[in-house]
Amino acid sequence: MPSEERWVAVGSIVKPHGVRGEVRVKLYNAHSDVLLDIHEVRLQRPGVPAADRAIRKARALAGGFLLISFDGVADCDQAEALRGSEILVPRDALPPPEPGEFYVVDVIGSRAVLSDGTDVGAVVDFLSFPTTDVLVIESEGRRFDVPLVDDFVESVDVAGRRVVIRSLEGLESS
Repeated sequence: MPSEERWVAVGSIVKPHGVRGEVRVKLYNAHSDVLLDIHEVRLQRPGVPAADRAIRKARALAGGFLLISFDGVADCDQAEALRGSEILVPRDALPPPEPGEFYVVDVIGSRAVLSDGTDVGAVVDFLSFPTTDVLVIESEGRRFDVPLVDDFVESVDVAGRRVVIRSLEGLESS
């Protein structure tokens, strides 16, 4: 893992809530409680410099949403200005993954290789569908959606930045 501090997106501000500056946040992982336990986050939006913000109060709602109050955001207009911002936390604020699990941010950029060691490309994205999650592998301008299941993925080595793919047979490229 690189030594510089890494920030991980954990949710995005959907809209203001009420007139006192609260915002409604959609969590990328509905089961995460990291924003209930952390005191400062980074807000990032395209075209706007990232800004660190202190969380005054956070509370969970149903369906993977939170209501958050930030220091310095006291009314609906100030909250509206934050709409569309991603909320990032330092990587080390996340709990360690369980054995056999990993954080997506830790595999993006990893090399994908076949079981025999043949280089396939790089992991460039992760997509989550109702039936399965997929790793997006890019090679020579082509992309492959590789289902994150044992039939296709042999192993994920976060420390070694390597994903071993059993086969690309049957996968369509885009």
